[in-house]
Amino acid sequence: MFEYSRELRQVSTEAEKLLWAELRNRKLNGLKFRRQHPIDKYIVDFYCHEKKLVIELDGSIHDKKENKEYDQARTIELGGLKIKVIRFRNDEVENGIGKVLEKIIQITGNPEAGI
Repeated sequence: MFEYSRELRQVSTEAEKLLWAELRNRKLNGLKFRRQHPIDKYIVDFYCHEKKLVIELDGSIHDKKENKEYDQARTIELGGLKIKVIRFRNDEVENGIGKVLEKIIQITGNPEAGI
């Protein structure tokens, strides 16, 4: 699983590269994010352990019925581990990274305020 996650990091989508540039090195509210991180039997796009938050980026393949059902089941299972999953479309990231970051900040809270 760890080897596969390493491979996935080598073939990131443009949206993943763009978001990772904003999340890496604690750039967003000082939070540590990992990319293509294994959790249980899944590999998630981005994970913040401190906030128990998964960020998933979805391309058009996620519009298919079977993929929607898989994504929903996966979100429920991760929720059972007390991990919150938020999803963004690739085009949301590519065309509006600022709004995506604002949403992540809203969800993670402001560390200076002790949240």
